[in-house]
Amino acid sequence: MSNTATQKAGRRRIYDFAAIGVGPFNLGLAALAEPVEGLDGIFLERRESFDWHPGMMLAPAHLQVPFMADLVTLADPTSPYSFLNFLKQAGRLYRFYIRENFYPLRAEYNQYCQWVAGQLPGVRFGTAVLDVTYDDGVYRLTVSGPGGPEVLLARRLVLGTGTSPDVPGAAAGIVADSRAGAGGVVLHTADYLARKAELQQQRSITILGSGQSAAEIYYELLQESDAHGYQLNWVTRSGRFFPLEYTKLTLEMTSPEYVDYFHALPQHQRDYLNKAQKNLYKGINSDLIDAIYDLLYTTSISGMVDTRLLTHSSLTAAYWNPGAGTHTLHLEHAEQGTSYTLDSEAVVLATGYGYQEPGFLAGIRDRIDRDSAGRFAVDRNYSTGVQPGEIFVQNAELHTHGFATPDLGMGAYRNSCILREMTGREVYPVERSIAFQQFGPPAAVGSPLDCGPVPA
Repeated sequence: MSNTATQKAGRRRIYDFAAIGVGPFNLGLAALAEPVEGLDGIFLERRESFDWHPGMMLAPAHLQVPFMADLVTLADPTSPYSFLNFLKQAGRLYRFYIRENFYPLRAEYNQYCQWVAGQLPGVRFGTAVLDVTYDDGVYRLTVSGPGGPEVLLARRLVLGTGTSPDVPGAAAGIVADSRAGAGGVVLHTADYLARKAELQQQRSITILGSGQSAAEIYYELLQESDAHGYQLNWVTRSGRFFPLEYTKLTLEMTSPEYVDYFHALPQHQRDYLNKAQKNLYKGINSDLIDAIYDLLYTTSISGMVDTRLLTHSSLTAAYWNPGAGTHTLHLEHAEQGTSYTLDSEAVVLATGYGYQEPGFLAGIRDRIDRDSAGRFAVDRNYSTGVQPGEIFVQNAELHTHGFATPDLGMGAYRNSCILREMTGREVYPVERSIAFQQFGPPAAVGSPLDCGPVPA
């Protein structure tokens, strides 16, 4: 990244922007911003290195998007930070070609991101942001890093702190007991691999959840159940184990046009759609569903499998029973309106992730625009500051931009929009129209808003 805005004689360096949190989205921004002349930014990550969902790095697991949804390609196919260039440099490009599978392995994608992060001098790991304040057009970030505490200055912020494991309120008690050593084995999928051996020592395991992570863990534990002799349960509040909807016209909904359409809807309608559209991005890969059934069928030839798959069932309460050495899970069947209990020594929460606003924003709460529910009021251009183009968000705008928000394939597009706002020019071409279909009535269709006009 150019140093044209670096420290001058007698003056402190003021970065054009400070990006907080380095997951795939802010890492993509770092890679796309690196060659931009006249733009000086810094990327801060409290972890010591890049490591993407290490608890779910199962050997056969792969992304649910093709390799073109890497950090840069959909914004700049010529970028040296592309996934294909990573494969070439790693000596694996021909193997990937012969594999004839567009979907990278999850571990492979993690290696790719680590490779990119290692080449970007503007990315600082092991640096936690403790506090942020604002004064006279400049944000002051108090950070703690390898060199000790320091204060960094920036004119803009990009918030990419990501999402955190979501624990249902009904399970909060057994999670707290487990962490305190006063209960049984309870873990979120984020910790699955680190605690898998401990998990498999239990006589019974129950997975709560209905998405891809729940299915991957169930499939792996089912394969190894005979060797360890545990009972395996899979409980979901959904009516079925539904597949991820991945048809091509549905994929057009991860488009600038649909984001335009969704963002223009009233807040209550957006909130309704986010609940109704979960199967568009939280379903299970259909091949995995079939593999689970085939495994159940094959295993059942030699006798019934010690497993239960329970649908329509919501967790209402959970307690640790020290006398029996099991958790008692209270469940309610939605369609029948009946309640029942399930005992299990171990519980795996495959309950996903949710955005939690970082505490360091308390000092600039008056700089952030909010909706009526207290959430970030995110403009179409991904800005949420009271002053346009001052604070941007990455993967914190599900309620304003829809289910395309966590999609890796939209990361390069969003970063192109953010860079356009920062620089006042279209550094990378920003797509305005890619869909064949129209999402609103024809009379309402005009010039697409994409991520807003080029700033003056």
